[in-house]
Amino acid sequence: MRILFVGDVVGLPGRRVLRSGLASLRTTLRPDLVIANGENCAGGNGITPATAEELFRAGCDVVTTGNHVWDRKEIVPYFASHERLLRPANYPAGAPGSGACIVSALDGTPVLVVNLMGRVYMPLVDDPFRAADALLRDHAGRAPISIVDFHAEATSEKVAFSWYVDGRFSAVVGTHTHVATSDERVSAGGTACITDVGMTGPHDSVIGVEKTEVLERFLTQRPVRFNTATEDARLQAVLIELSPSDGRATSIRRVELREGDRDEAG
Repeated sequence: MRILFVGDVVGLPGRRVLRSGLASLRTTLRPDLVIANGENCAGGNGITPATAEELFRAGCDVVTTGNHVWDRKEIVPYFASHERLLRPANYPAGAPGSGACIVSALDGTPVLVVNLMGRVYMPLVDDPFRAADALLRDHAGRAPISIVDFHAEATSEKVAFSWYVDGRFSAVVGTHTHVATSDERVSAGGTACITDVGMTGPHDSVIGVEKTEVLERFLTQRPVRFNTATEDARLQAVLIELSPSDGRATSIRRVELREGDRDEAG
């Protein structure tokens, strides 16, 4: 079984390369399930009902988010009727939506998809480590395969989390920094991990933002309005192969697709 996890989709360029890229990757890689982080897909900040629908129409089976999930207030009522749009499960009780769902892959295998957020250099949320324990208890026996989007800033926290759930989740995929890392691995416990899957969006930029605007802020330390860049759109993802019988991952590899190109392995 194959799961394709697509890195943070940023703005219109990200949505555009996602549409064209997924059409190609479904043919070349034949994923059984596609998950994408969409927290920055609306103008580079947040997600709206319209942009969420665009990601689903492009071929995403589940869309995860992170600390920018509430940037667009119109998304709040959308959660009530769209269980495949997730927000971090460790937001305090009472937050709209859910942080986990079970979906069926193309071959019929149930897959538990979890969204969690780190706490180092991030907004204050509940403990993601304990939240993972609770989610695994609540969904025990319901899905042989489980994958978590761990949305966090600090590499150390992401790596620590992957070891904490080693052998209990099939895969731990890091998001948030928009910079792909080269530390993909499958542990002896059968958990596929990568610290950050990268960004689906404009790479002629500073993590998706126009370069001149970011440089002005660094050089002057004055407030500068950020706009999404437009050039060099790329899709960055990981392809994870797993055994449906025991939920163990067997491989993980990076995938990068420039707009107009075909699949390239990292």
